[in-house]
Amino acid sequence: MKPSQNTDHNIAVNRKAQHEFFIEDRYEAGIALLGWEVKSLRAGRVQLDQGYILLKNAEAFLIGALITPLNTASTHIVADPQRTRKLLLSRHEINKLIGNTERKGYTLLPMRLYWKNNHVKLEIALGKGKKLHDKRAVEKEKDWQRQQQRGLKGG
Repeated sequence: MKPSQNTDHNIAVNRKAQHEFFIEDRYEAGIALLGWEVKSLRAGRVQLDQGYILLKNAEAFLIGALITPLNTASTHIVADPQRTRKLLLSRHEINKLIGNTERKGYTLLPMRLYWKNNHVKLEIALGKGKKLHDKRAVEKEKDWQRQQQRGLKGG
């Protein structure tokens, strides 16, 4: 299912992924969380920039994303802030992602974590890594666009 941009409330956004990768396609996935993790998400204590997505045994997992536990929420359990979390995708979507990552050399990236109808969703992107000269070209284009906008406002 494609993510919708209108009624969602962002929890965390992976800005580094836009800079490091060319984003081709986006998917919406549910994520299996524990109670203390949901409380931490409500407090905004999450980082996606170190996370990545691994496909294994026809299942998708979010690895390396940091959800810092609240002191009050996790008193009776030992919380692992970087535990592997299962992503909830349809079989068709997983097969499509497996095909793209294995044959075409794409990478799966966590883009943003957001609330949708009281459920936590993760936007996954299919991306190809940028080379250094690609990053420079994109930066040059942004500077050019910025200068054009200044020229329009000044005149």
